[in-house]
Amino acid sequence: MRRFIHTYDNIITVEKLLKAWQEFLRDKKDRKDVILFQAKLMDNIFSLHSDLKNKTYIHGGYVSFNISDPKPRIIHKAMVRDRLFHHLIYQELYEYFDSKFINDSYSCRLGKGTHKAINRFRDFHRKISKNNTKTCFVLKCDIKKFFANINHDILKQILGKHIKDKDILWLLSQVIDSFSARQGLDKIGLPLGNLTSQLLVNIYMNEFDQFVKRELKVKYYIRYADDFVVLSEDKKYLEDILVKMKEFLENKLKLQMHPDKVYIKTITSGVDFLGWVQFPKHRVLRTSTKRRMLKNTQNNPKPETIQSYLGLLKHGNTQKLQKMLK
Repeated sequence: MRRFIHTYDNIITVEKLLKAWQEFLRDKKDRKDVILFQAKLMDNIFSLHSDLKNKTYIHGGYVSFNISDPKPRIIHKAMVRDRLFHHLIYQELYEYFDSKFINDSYSCRLGKGTHKAINRFRDFHRKISKNNTKTCFVLKCDIKKFFANINHDILKQILGKHIKDKDILWLLSQVIDSFSARQGLDKIGLPLGNLTSQLLVNIYMNEFDQFVKRELKVKYYIRYADDFVVLSEDKKYLEDILVKMKEFLENKLKLQMHPDKVYIKTITSGVDFLGWVQFPKHRVLRTSTKRRMLKNTQNNPKPETIQSYLGLLKHGNTQKLQKMLK
């Protein structure tokens, strides 16, 4: 079994902080707070390194703002110093934990993504339906307020199963406990906006993935963040595993499925998954996604925006939409 072999002193070096800075700097060079930090880059790097080495580092606060694309969300943005720290942690942890994840987890992973996930969905459907000669049922699930309900204590326990160095666990707790979605004894929630949040929620949900694959032995399962599906020719089978999935999420991870976003239906009736409505022989863009795309191209008709959407539309049956954009 591959083990996490990094040591605390090996992670927090000045060289690795500089490497993390180069990663962080991409597409951010013109932002005021980044320019100010870079103006005294080495002073800031050495200061952060000193705090980490002496374990006097304290994570700063967040600036929050709302976005509405694709749906209303509150983004919490950390200071540049802390975001650099997030990149350091991410670059040191990603490779190890990514090797532990199941193949059919697709969110925020190199070489994965939504397009790979929906193509995998199509392949699963073809196998189960024997090329559209048999009925294929889909169990579609969604977790209620996913990021806001990640339990800090449970997340730390999961990390502790992989990482034995207490100093590294202290390092990770600085990020985890820097934010809470509610006041009280039990801290919960990870901020939308932290690079580390993307990796930490995958580590958290890997417990569920492993349960689904190893305990329930589900073959046709795909997860993208808090969105997941199971495909089968047997509706009763899906009803049975749904109960076990709910129990695991509630008892082990303190998460609940969204009551309005869990259903079992056939592909023939159309299954909404990752922005596309899947049918036996084709897929179409979700209506809300289509409206948002048209609105965005009207408000911002830049060539790069249109080309980006045209790239998206190539993954489905969207000839009419492509003509409209062109």
